[in-house]
Parts: sequence; C-alpha cells; structure tokens
Amino acid sequence: MTKISYILSWVGFCGISVLNPLNGHAQASLKDRMQSVMASEPTFSGVVLVAKDGRALFHKAYGMRDFNSDDKIRRDDIFELASVSKQFTASIIIGLKEAGQLGFDDPVEKYVDIPYPGIRIRHLLNHTSGLPDYQAVMDKYWDKSKVAGNPDILAYLKKYAPPTLFKPGERFEYSNTGYVVLASLAESVTGMDFIELCRGRIFKAAGMTGADIRSNTVKSGIRHFARGHVWVENQKRHVRADSFPSSDYTIWLGNRKGPGRVSARAKDLLAWDRALREAKIPGTRSGSEAWRSGVLNDGSATGYGFGWFLSNTKKGARVIWHDGDNPGYKTMFRRYPESGHTIIVLSNNYPAGFDRLIQGLEGAL
Repeated sequence: MTKISYILSWVGFCGISVLNPLNGHAQASLKDRMQSVMASEPTFSGVVLVAKDGRALFHKAYGMRDFNSDDKIRRDDIFELASVSKQFTASIIIGLKEAGQLGFDDPVEKYVDIPYPGIRIRHLLNHTSGLPDYQAVMDKYWDKSKVAGNPDILAYLKKYAPPTLFKPGERFEYSNTGYVVLASLAESVTGMDFIELCRGRIFKAAGMTGADIRSNTVKSGIRHFARGHVWVENQKRHVRADSFPSSDYTIWLGNRKGPGRVSARAKDLLAWDRALREAKIPGTRSGSEAWRSGVLNDGSATGYGFGWFLSNTKKGARVIWHDGDNPGYKTMFRRYPESGHTIIVLSNNYPAGFDRLIQGLEGAL
C-alpha cells in the first residue's frame, strides 16, 4: 500500500456514518443500492462481498478471469491478496508472544541476523523500524532469471547494507521489509516453515479452505485463479501482468514470505472475519495490541496496529482495515466492529475507480 492511498483512505473514508442492523425490506434495497454502485464502475473486474455479523448480504462477481478469453470471474475464484496478507503474519507473531516464545520488545537481532541493531519486534509490526526497502536492493542487484525468497533477501540486505531510513520509533513508514523479517523471525523461533505455520495456525483454524501461500507454478495450474491484468494504454486493452516479468516483482520475488503472497477467495476472508469475531485466532481477544495504534518516540499515534490500519468515522465508529496491491491486483478488507459490517473487494485489474468504488459501497450501507 502506498503512502498516498493510505492518506486518501484515512481522509476519504472518515465521513461514514455508524451502520445500523437491516430488516428484510432494507436488505432488499441494500442489494439494489449495491448493484447501482457496481453499475457505476463498469471497468471493475473481481468479486465484491458485503457482510454483517459474518453473514453475506451481497456477494457478486464481475469481469473476466482472463481478458484474452471469454472466461468470466466466478464468486469462488482465487485472488492475490497482496498486503492484506500482513494481518496473517502479524497474527503468527502475536500467537508466539501469547505462547511465551517471544516478546514484542525483544530485539530483532536476537532471532534474525540483520545489520540493523536497535530494532524491536514491535517496530516491525507497526512499521516504525526505519528498515530500508528490500525490493529496491533486490531490483538493483538480483538476477531476475532466478526466484528469490527470504534467505536471499536477508543475505542481500546484509551484503549491501543500505542505510536505515530513520531511527526505530522515530516515524511511521510502511515497510514490506519489516514483514519479510517477521516471517523469518517466526521460522527462527519455531523451527517451522512460515507457510506451514500459516496453514495450520491461520487457514485451517479459521476454516479458510481456499487460502494458501502458493508458488507461481502451483497458481498457474489452478483454473479458477483470477489472473492479474494491467491496462496498456497504447494497446487500449488489458494485458496479463505476468507478461512483463522484469517489472512484475511477484515473479522474481516469488518465494518471499511475510509481506504478501497469500491468495484466497472472498469467502475465505469472510471465514477469517468470523474467526476474528469469535476470537478463535491469536491476537483477537479483547484489548489485543493488533488493534491498538502504534506510538512513536514522541508519543504521537501512527494509526496502524499490528497488521491493520486503524481509523474512525466522524461519529467515532472504528474502522479496522487493510488494502493491498500487486501488479494487476487491488484488494480491500474493511471491518466495522461496532456495527458488525465487513466489506471485501478483490480485483484482478486494479481499475482506476477502485477508491471511488469502495466509497460507493460504504455510501450504500
């Protein structure tokens, strides 16, 4: 997620009114309003799911799995979640803390060999570590004919040691690097592969039967996988993002773990939403630090907990959310704890009107 989209989301979504339960008549009109919103964004391709208290009120598919064919999107298609994946990484770390295997204020170098002393696990979780951008290092030095994973990323950070951006806790700056380190840290603590940790402790526990961290090879063999597309202006058409391998970092960074790479269906995120409501998963209990804003060294709040952005409506209702983007994909997962509503939007063509679409769906509620 970019700083711009974070700011736009923070400012643009703060006018939402507190949501109220729906009776049967209102629910019917809600569907009509949702349909109207979707009709206003005809370029959108993907799946939209709106729920209350874990029950779907609106669940529709639009557009194409592959724009080069007549293969249409289905409601149960699998999408890349991109940075929405960070909440699962944070949950793994919170679970290890609850099991007494680590502390949020432990120094990172206790578990992972990085050339950046003074950073604590808490700093990684809430994006206040100051770590440099690993993707820039890999883009500059990595042989893109090969596929990199976390050991390669950590080795290149150690080898080239780009400077930190600021002192730990000095400011908030969204960091994919921090979540790569968190996944590697979880592996160091448990002796288990991070993918297996997510499968057992998150996906299976929450009933997310279509969710996984898949290799590019596995994804290519799944027919109901919605392929990411980008609009190519000089061709006036959508082209698969993986047609541009040098710029599609999900290919040559295809084995990274922690900041992204979870793929799932909309209904898997609804199952996750239910698990959060029922406190089945570590970090979901009352008062969890996952949903408390980080605090900088000067005492100011960051608006980000552990794997979640945190904001409020004008009337004070909480909004807990995360978005994500990969080449050809844009995702949004927004939860309103007081009203019980949830909005899930998964797109495989990152339409220009995506933010407007989210605002429209919230306006319809």
